[in-house]
Amino acid sequence: METISIKAARRLALIRAGLLKPEWSGLPRSATGNGKRARDAALSVIRSFGYLQLDTVSIAGARSHAIVLMSRLDGFDPRLGEDLLKPGEPLFEYWGHEASWLPIEFYPLFAFRRRAFASHPWWGNLIAEHPKVADDLQQRIRDEGPLRSVDMDGRGSTGWWDLKIARKVAAALWSSGELAIRERNGFQRTFDLAERVIPEKWRHAPVGEDEALETLLLQALNGHGWATTGTLVQTWRLSSHRAGVNAALSRLADRAVILPCSVAGEHGSVSRGWIRPSDLELAGRVNDLRPRRDRGVLLSPFDPLLWDRQRVQQLFGFHQVLEIYKPAPQRIYGYYCLPVLAGDRLIARLDLKADRKAGRLNVLSAVYEDQGAAKVATDRVAVERSLNRFAESLELIPRRERASVE
Repeated sequence: METISIKAARRLALIRAGLLKPEWSGLPRSATGNGKRARDAALSVIRSFGYLQLDTVSIAGARSHAIVLMSRLDGFDPRLGEDLLKPGEPLFEYWGHEASWLPIEFYPLFAFRRRAFASHPWWGNLIAEHPKVADDLQQRIRDEGPLRSVDMDGRGSTGWWDLKIARKVAAALWSSGELAIRERNGFQRTFDLAERVIPEKWRHAPVGEDEALETLLLQALNGHGWATTGTLVQTWRLSSHRAGVNAALSRLADRAVILPCSVAGEHGSVSRGWIRPSDLELAGRVNDLRPRRDRGVLLSPFDPLLWDRQRVQQLFGFHQVLEIYKPAPQRIYGYYCLPVLAGDRLIARLDLKADRKAGRLNVLSAVYEDQGAAKVATDRVAVERSLNRFAESLELIPRRERASVE
């Protein structure tokens, strides 16, 4: 079995994520404007992971999916991050890691999930329980065209159906593949018949579950560099397919498409995982890098680099936590903290709140990971640069509301 160091695994993860030497992964560094070049750059980032996770929270001035692209592409307009899913664009929305925008060529890979989600994973078999609502909803869309979720109140004072049920049934029909999300405007979903959204070549492409799992696992490794089986499973939420995952990994290893690889940690600890041969070669080159530690970048708390908290702790020694659901007195860092990456370290967290009317980006708190590091000039410069770059993208002026924690 191959072995690499924590440092190599960490830097490899950053390279594959497009946050360190992006050209080594064939990724762009910048994207300006709202035209084809900017869209192509955004699509390159999405394809590198295979997904762009969506989230509704916009308190920091942009939602997570825009922040992920802003962190990688200098000059990226966050408004474009809300506008990527449009008719004719090579994306579709579905359950990937979570609700995500995915490359259109991945549509056939999720046939097994659409079959499984004929009964909704949370609400049960809503379509069978409410057949008239399901039929009427599809007929209305067929006759009248795409329908926004906010417009599902039907006609007349009483409507066609119970609004709450209608929206759930629409989500169930989307999960099972009968409907598709045509676009989003103001983050509102617009539903349409799948055959009017997904090109026929992708709707009818035959991909078996074994092939789909192999492709998805390789895609996950493409985004991570090195990863444990658990991380690969959670990348696509494949916990209910562990037997199939294990078999797929064995087949890939037998063909030497992937290699068993351990990461050697402190005090003799070892974590077993997987790596592609090309990334193993790349891992051997990363020790010579000298990342600039005075240039910071803010990351979304839902960044592909951060959602696996155990992995973040292992590679960065950083306790990633989201405190949105905690009562305010119990929060340590803040409501919606964005970690600051500088070089190959996560050095701080900023809790931000945008005030569009005042034209300000308020810094509610800035907490340095290493308490002593708050006094180191390079760390302060990195944090300030990350904040200024983020604020500039939002066309806001940064303003501190209280002192940094030191």
